[in-house]
Amino acid sequence: MATMRLTNILRKLLGMTQILFSAAEMAERGLVIDARPTWNKPRCGLCHRRCTIYDTSNEPRNWRHLALGRVPIWIRYTMRRANCPVHGPTAEWVPWAAHQSFFTLEFEELVAYLAQCMDKTAVTHLVGINWRTVGTIVSRVVKERLDTKRFDNLYIIGIDEISYRRQHEYVTVIVDHAKHRVVWTGKGKGADTLKQFFAELGPERTQKLHTATLDMSAAYISALDEVAPHVTKNFDRFHVQALACDAVDEVRRAEVRRLAGSEQAQVVKKVRFVLLKNPWNLTLREGQRLRDLQANNKTIYRAYLLKESLAKAYDYLQPWRAEKAFKEWIFWAKHSRLEPFKKLAGTIERHLEGILAYTKTRLTNGLTEGLNNKIRLITRRAFGFHSDSALRSMIHLVCGGIPLDPPIVGAH
Repeated sequence: MATMRLTNILRKLLGMTQILFSAAEMAERGLVIDARPTWNKPRCGLCHRRCTIYDTSNEPRNWRHLALGRVPIWIRYTMRRANCPVHGPTAEWVPWAAHQSFFTLEFEELVAYLAQCMDKTAVTHLVGINWRTVGTIVSRVVKERLDTKRFDNLYIIGIDEISYRRQHEYVTVIVDHAKHRVVWTGKGKGADTLKQFFAELGPERTQKLHTATLDMSAAYISALDEVAPHVTKNFDRFHVQALACDAVDEVRRAEVRRLAGSEQAQVVKKVRFVLLKNPWNLTLREGQRLRDLQANNKTIYRAYLLKESLAKAYDYLQPWRAEKAFKEWIFWAKHSRLEPFKKLAGTIERHLEGILAYTKTRLTNGLTEGLNNKIRLITRRAFGFHSDSALRSMIHLVCGGIPLDPPIVGAH
């Protein structure tokens, strides 16, 4: 009777079920509670199948649980080895912890939740474990909780890569535009990495894809052409406009070099950000600088007009009007006598079909870039990652839509 009362109290206190408690004692390391599962026959630690006993000569194992105030709680139980007909001899399953883990499920849930919100060092100080253990728990939670059906209704994806070390090591990120979350990550960048995603996706689900947003990376384009030629390539609008901004700045710098030593060179140096800003964001003083530039330097002003005309071409809602505007822009740029824009015109002409896809879908890589900024925040607060696997686990934990239910007082 006393044991049942102890079990009921500790079940409510610790938030555990399918567990019986027999005793508790205060030790140097904290409160140690002796427990066992509610069933008598052992169950396989991998498939939870009822099995015969293979071995009982094990030492008691301790699992770290949440602290009660400043007192750590430990669950102690002597595990048996189960003889599973599928997996062979293996440690039995206990309902309070994952297989081969030394922490309870509630403890791991809290650690994973904290890792979503703060750096690992802060987590270690808060719960009293080292940062490698935090990474191990995050990897285990992601492996168990990552949605296995995240590829089933995948129709529109975003493709991009992010650098996570100074040695130019990359992780490729695939985003689901419909659910606004990361669905896949892979080590490296380029065609081979993207092909790994399609290999995991499978031919049937690949056929369901109809649009991919990306920058004009030759490697990604070649991979899509080879593995998924039916997918519409939608090149990011802001990436193309950024190329136009770079071309304007290249023209400006060429003019600074040409006018070196003159007063006009100093004037041209100071209009860099005026040329790159949107016209409606210009102040009165910046507008006056632009008008002075129109009167005194036709070359740079022509580059500015080319940049703005390209942005205007993107604003057309009718595909035929947008196509006409882009073709006229290409003709103008090729005959502008501005080498950076002649080069850009050739790039846009080669990728015109993917650029025009924006007028039909109105999709950009903004979602992907936004999630990449979130990933950069993860790497900065961690002061970098030593391995891609650790970073990829954190990406899925923070940006993969993994639901967590931390044991926080008042949460329910």
